[in-house]
Amino acid sequence: MKASDLMVKCLEEEGIEYIFGVPGEENADFMMSLEHSTQIRFILTRHEQGAAFMAEIYGRLTGNPAGCLGTLGPGATNLITGVADSNMDRAPMLVLTGQGASTRLHKESHQVMDVVHMFEPVTKWATTVWHPENIPEIMRKAVRLARTEKPGAVHIELPEDIAKLPCDKQPLPVKKFRRPVPADKIMDQAFARIQQAKNPIIIAGNGCIRRRASKQLRLLCEKTQIGVLSTFMAKGCVDMDAPYCLYTIGLGAKDIPACALDAADLVITLGYDMVEYHPKLWNNDRSKDIIHIDFLPAEIDENYHPQIEVVGDLAHALWMLNERIDAQGYSFDTARQQAVRRDMTEELNRYAEDVTEGIIKPQKALSDARAVMGPEDILLSDVGAHKMWIARHYQCHEPNTCLIPNGFCSMGFALPGAIAASLVHPDRNILAISGDGGFMMNVQEMETAHRLNCKLTVMVWEDGGYGLIAWKQSNEFKKHTDLSFTNPDWLQLASAFNWHGHRVNNSADLKNTLAQALAEDGPSLVVIPIDYRENMALTERLGEMTCPI
Repeated sequence: MKASDLMVKCLEEEGIEYIFGVPGEENADFMMSLEHSTQIRFILTRHEQGAAFMAEIYGRLTGNPAGCLGTLGPGATNLITGVADSNMDRAPMLVLTGQGASTRLHKESHQVMDVVHMFEPVTKWATTVWHPENIPEIMRKAVRLARTEKPGAVHIELPEDIAKLPCDKQPLPVKKFRRPVPADKIMDQAFARIQQAKNPIIIAGNGCIRRRASKQLRLLCEKTQIGVLSTFMAKGCVDMDAPYCLYTIGLGAKDIPACALDAADLVITLGYDMVEYHPKLWNNDRSKDIIHIDFLPAEIDENYHPQIEVVGDLAHALWMLNERIDAQGYSFDTARQQAVRRDMTEELNRYAEDVTEGIIKPQKALSDARAVMGPEDILLSDVGAHKMWIARHYQCHEPNTCLIPNGFCSMGFALPGAIAASLVHPDRNILAISGDGGFMMNVQEMETAHRLNCKLTVMVWEDGGYGLIAWKQSNEFKKHTDLSFTNPDWLQLASAFNWHGHRVNNSADLKNTLAQALAEDGPSLVVIPIDYRENMALTERLGEMTCPI
């Protein structure tokens, strides 16, 4: 067989199910090999960035990598934003790019650039296949690295002449091993410190929604009632209805849940990445005692200097804590955290019956979205002002049911991500929320959604401008630059792509329209005029907030 055949066989051996992408001349051999695969489905996308976002969401939902594919030069550069997003948001991914013949890479040549070095800063590993006999080792290493905590993207480049070479190698067998676990001694120290705490708090990061960690975290909280503050990406690690769920942290301004953090005498961080919510925002005076429990040692930062670091498999570490709690017990006065939960719950419920005409408040839109979505249905957020509202007001029952890009934070994420979510979970409702700016950045994937007959709904919040930038500029400068733009006729756009289309101007009609859209066969578009006057109103309220404890 030729080298490209061997690469496909290696991908099959690894259990790869999907490759998303846009082929080119330089990966034609690979595409011909892939066409003969009965295990891997290739999804043709309308832009490489959309392909990368699709692969990212597949990885986040399954814990296993999918591939995203582009050719050399502009195909590779188009991939890089989605790849960086996946890598920083800890989603396993294989990035597959073609390249010109190895005989012309040493000189100026058509579309040739150093793709591997371009991808190195945004992947866990990037390499070129220089000899077909190396393919089994490269592919085994690539998938293993992509899946290993913390997961991320791996890039493999296959020059067009190497792809054609004959090879008699076979794929390496897949072997999976248990991850290292913490030592008993350090876990004893961590538990002893927890026993001393009068008012502990947990910050749950995105590691808590992977690898059984959520199950063990819920068991710990049931035993101890320690309150959990979730980062944007950790939503659903504990059930929103649980008494120890203190909702979400991560807004730049101080919010009600942060009051529980202020009052804590011990902060236990679990699977926490400071890229999501920097410790300068909650430990600026460096006074907090911190226990860091994660797959990797703590990042070095002057505001994040844990007294105890528990390094190893997170789910197992939580299991070890639960064993000690069962043997020795632990309790504390939960009155302070209950006050925080009560006040934030009232805030979340305040707009459920809000009635407006011609414009709809963000809080009402999210209240209605939560009402029509089941516990295991999936909401995806694009990046923009709506992301901040989703983070604050859309709470979850289960892990991985609210997917927010919060490390690299790339706009254009939600529509292609929703396509991948519908492929992974065709039995669930899939709702993407985008601003009018972010939605138009990958609008071409509307065709992909129709071609695949994806059952998904996109709700576009229309304000005719880049609302989050306006919000941030207004916060700092009391005004903002010109950030306005015009939009297409949304219903005509939906019709042109053979989507169902709905426009909702009055808040009283939104819930029923969302329910209708989610029930429709194929993709649906729901557009609402959003009341972003609430952005500055929220800023003012949070600026005047006093903690209830």
